[in-house]
Amino acid sequence: MEKHNYSGKTIEEAINNATIDLQETQENLIIKELSEVKGGLFKSKKVEIEVVERREVVKYIKDYTLKLLKNMGVSANIEIKNKEEVPTYTIYSENNSILIGRNGKNLKALQIVLNQHISKELGKPFKFILDINDYKEKHDKSLERLARNIAREVATTKVEAKLDPMNSYERRIIHNALGNHKKVYTESVGEEPNRYVVIKPKEEE
Repeated sequence: MEKHNYSGKTIEEAINNATIDLQETQENLIIKELSEVKGGLFKSKKVEIEVVERREVVKYIKDYTLKLLKNMGVSANIEIKNKEEVPTYTIYSENNSILIGRNGKNLKALQIVLNQHISKELGKPFKFILDINDYKEKHDKSLERLARNIAREVATTKVEAKLDPMNSYERRIIHNALGNHKKVYTESVGEEPNRYVVIKPKEEE
C-alpha cells in the first residue's frame, strides 16, 4: 500500500496538490493530516498530509487477509463486492465452519483484528465488511425476516416484544428493517454486552 506525502499553505491546497498529482477525486483518497507548521517571520504556514488511494486500500485488505489466513494454515480465495460503496470481502475456503465459528464468533474476531490493523496503517478507520461463504449476508437476511415476523405479531396484538441481546451491527439491521414500518417502532435497551432491541406498537392516530 503506497503512501504519498503532500504539502500546501492550507490543507485544501495540500489536498488539491494530491488530486492533481494522483489524478484522482478527493472521494477516492484516504487523507491523514500529518502536521501543521506555523509560519515564522520569513516563513509561511505549511500543512503536510499523507494520502493513500482508496483502490490501494481495498487491494491491501484483500492481500493482508489472504496472508493472515495463510499464516493460520487456511488456503482461501476472496471475492470483493461493493455494497453502497462499502467493500465486502467474501472468503471461500474448505475451512468455512472453523472460520465462522459458533454464532459467527470467529468471523467477528477476524473482522476486529483486520479493523485494528487497517486503522493503525491508515491512522483512521476504514469501513469494510468481512464475510465467509455469504454467511453474514444470509444471517442478515435471517434477522430481517425475524424482525418483520415479530413486527407483524406486535402490530396485531399491540404487545411489545423484546429480542435476544445483539451486538450493535445486528441491532442496526433490526432498526433498518423496521425503520419505515407503519405500525411498530424499535428501541435499543440495556447495557453492552446485553443490549437488546424492543419492538413496540405505535399508538393509533
